[in-house]
Amino acid sequence: MYDVVISGTGLYTPANSISNDELVESFNTYVAQFNAENAAAIEAGQVQALTESSAAFIEKASGIKSRFVMDKDGILDPQRMKPRLPERSNDEWSILCEMGVAAAEQALQRAGKTAADIDGVIVACSNLQRAYPAISIEIQSALGVQGFGFDMNVACSSATFGIQTACNSVKLGQARALLVISPEICTAHLNFRDRDSHFIFGDAATAVVVERADLATSEHQFDIVSTKLLTTFSNNIRNNFGFLNRTAEEGEGKADKLFVQEGRKVFRDVCPMVAELVGVHLEENSLNVSDVKRFWLHQANLSMNHLIVKKLLGRDASVEEAPVILDSYANTSSAGSVIAFHTYQDDLPSGALGVLSSFGAGYSIGSVILRKK
Repeated sequence: MYDVVISGTGLYTPANSISNDELVESFNTYVAQFNAENAAAIEAGQVQALTESSAAFIEKASGIKSRFVMDKDGILDPQRMKPRLPERSNDEWSILCEMGVAAAEQALQRAGKTAADIDGVIVACSNLQRAYPAISIEIQSALGVQGFGFDMNVACSSATFGIQTACNSVKLGQARALLVISPEICTAHLNFRDRDSHFIFGDAATAVVVERADLATSEHQFDIVSTKLLTTFSNNIRNNFGFLNRTAEEGEGKADKLFVQEGRKVFRDVCPMVAELVGVHLEENSLNVSDVKRFWLHQANLSMNHLIVKKLLGRDASVEEAPVILDSYANTSSAGSVIAFHTYQDDLPSGALGVLSSFGAGYSIGSVILRKK
């Protein structure tokens, strides 16, 4: 049994960003067109008029101010309102591979490693662009990694579940080091014509190097003290898109083939579950909540994060204790907590304790206790 560390993290950020004002302008143009085209039916009570959005509403509801996206023009086009990402030939690297490789190369650099030091690739994310061949094996080939690769999906908790899977493999001596990569093009499954959710998601990719402590040489090491996972079934966050859709034509184009959620129910259910899991996890490791210097939480909703940490600490957390990247990245699903970890780790002193935690559809919750080397 080997001790295991996270020795490097990487982040790929798309070149394009959309502000709340830009998103609202596009959405409200669509609303005006829809209401005008359906004026008679709306007047007759046969169709419900759509309501405009606002930047103030978005920020109050979520804490989001902008988001990075793989394609900006397609999303902001009121006639389209979805990213325009052309198909690539089978002889080209896929777009998820391209994003994942960029994040992985940065993680390898921070870890002081090359592809020759890595024994496998786990792609852990919410949205895979195809069933097979696995994106992980494609990234493995693009990086020149020998060994194995596989994809896994636990929605917004995919990265933490992937870290536990990688940690266990390294701990058991099945690999020297593994890459856990989370490429997320969340805007491709977002309904930009739904007022309650059109602002939620952005795009990004993260990578984490998980390796044996005795082989690590990085200046950015964190001991993986412990991991803990939990799932419980819920329909409150759901996406029904899949290969069986073609066998039921009546469902084609329906809203449930994109991201849908019952936001208030999610808030009510998930916050206490996350706080309880993290609290129990710390207790099981003879650690107090007060020992934790930083919480790198899933970046879905600012109010959720505030409430979770308040339940744990018994008070409001400072921005240093629970850093936020949600305002500029929006919800990037599994990548979010890792973006927070990647961005806000270097200032911690040796010995500082932190918790990387994710939560999302499933419901799925992951907790990773880390200690700075």
